[in-house]
Amino acid sequence: MKRNAATISIAMTSSRLTFVLALAVFSATSHADAVADQSPVPLRPDPAHTCQDCAEWNRPLKPFRLFGNTYYVGTDGLSALLVTSSDGHILLDGGLTQSAAIIDANIRALGFRTEDVKLIVNSHAHFDHAGGVAALQRVSGATVAASASSARALASGEPTPDDPQFALGSTFNAFPVVTNVKVLNDREVVKVGPLAMTPHFTPGHTPGSTAWTWQACEGTRCLNMVYADSLTAVSAPAFKYSADPEGVNRFRQSITTVEQLPCDIVVSTHPSFTQLQQKLARRAALPREDPFIDANGCRVYAAEARKRLEQRLAEEAK
Repeated sequence: MKRNAATISIAMTSSRLTFVLALAVFSATSHADAVADQSPVPLRPDPAHTCQDCAEWNRPLKPFRLFGNTYYVGTDGLSALLVTSSDGHILLDGGLTQSAAIIDANIRALGFRTEDVKLIVNSHAHFDHAGGVAALQRVSGATVAASASSARALASGEPTPDDPQFALGSTFNAFPVVTNVKVLNDREVVKVGPLAMTPHFTPGHTPGSTAWTWQACEGTRCLNMVYADSLTAVSAPAFKYSADPEGVNRFRQSITTVEQLPCDIVVSTHPSFTQLQQKLARRAALPREDPFIDANGCRVYAAEARKRLEQRLAEEAK
């Protein structure tokens, strides 16, 4: 039977509607699948580390942007930084074992995924900065990168025998073993997509201590970022820095290294050493004058460290 033009038009319209509805259903299903794929991978924390300062160090702190693509995601007493890109992120340090869950939550609170962390770098392999690395590596699948000395400590789950705090013993020092550690040379640049980060070896606090530098940009303005490792002469009771003159010279050179870094914003591994809380308060009060941006920050940090080291050596000489 011959169909008229109206019948054909209705049929075509009906067919097109069916196609559009099918496409909408497919798109909704695909979006739901994508959302499901983005569901957070649960972090499996390791047992909490016990120490006199652990509870204070592990107090939560709301994460915040330092500058550009660099964010503070650590605790009130232990720093961890996240540097982000569309091709993956870099995480600096993991705090205590019990800090890993806070760092994970802080990353997600900022709108990022811990699973997108491709590289974790370490300042030094003590339980208060490396303790959470294993759990954060498990949830992200990230490679961990460190100096050769720190890599050995991470692989064994405690400081190396030449560490000033080694004699405090395994019960005090131990942290979860970290696998898949990439060993770096001094100033060997590591990259994740467009991100480039440089290690600067600063032995003294530990044999493998490392400061990290990179650039962060907002529009056309780029700043030199520094994550400065501890430069404190803290040790087991019987350890004497003065017993190793070459080691003292390396420690002094480490302080000079930090002092001379290109440095617009510096954050130390223990944030109180670079007055993070005070700077946050000043930023909130005077947002147009960012106190984190300070070209003298690394020089001030190094000067204080040099003073403390010489005081320690003078005490040992007595």
